[in-house]
Amino acid sequence: MIVINHFIDSFSSFIPDQNIQPWEVIKTLEDIMDRKLSHLTDDFVIQESCAIHKTVIVEQNVTFKGLVIIDEGAFIGANAYIRGPVYIGKNVKIGPGSEIKQSIIFDETAVAHFNYIGNSIIGCRVNFEAGSICANHYNERKDKEISVLFNAKIIKTGTQKFGSLVGDDSKIGANAVLSPGTLLAKESIVKRLELVEQLPKT
Repeated sequence: MIVINHFIDSFSSFIPDQNIQPWEVIKTLEDIMDRKLSHLTDDFVIQESCAIHKTVIVEQNVTFKGLVIIDEGAFIGANAYIRGPVYIGKNVKIGPGSEIKQSIIFDETAVAHFNYIGNSIIGCRVNFEAGSICANHYNERKDKEISVLFNAKIIKTGTQKFGSLVGDDSKIGANAVLSPGTLLAKESIVKRLELVEQLPKT
């Protein structure tokens, strides 16, 4: 059993259920976000299914698609593409040209320009340098079901779309790639240009 709160301290304040697995969070994120949308305060500007806190800075040509919640103090750079369901926490910075798809990004995290984060859960105070990728699908494998490696055991997720679980205070270097199903403990460091593959190739 992967306890997400061991990776991200504030996760239990977002979802109290400690038994839910990371890929299950991503699979049900639309419903989770829909419940949160109905409890937002008047500090959010809500248009259709997009809720943006009044303190958020959104630069030009940003595209929002689907259910999106962006919390106070966040910054969304020019030409970013936010493809819901997506939750962006307090004081998060999303750089120009980045794409965020079906993910949760917790407070104080910085995602530099030209990054892709897909179907992932990202902790607090994580830093993604430019061009880094959270891949969410095995294009190159015949068996596309994603598994994760946890405590030396391989766990099948039952899904073909899951990116990464990245613990608080981790650092991801420029042009690094996190393969589907990557689990990074708190304070992990991924070097620039590094490919993280935690499971053997099949």
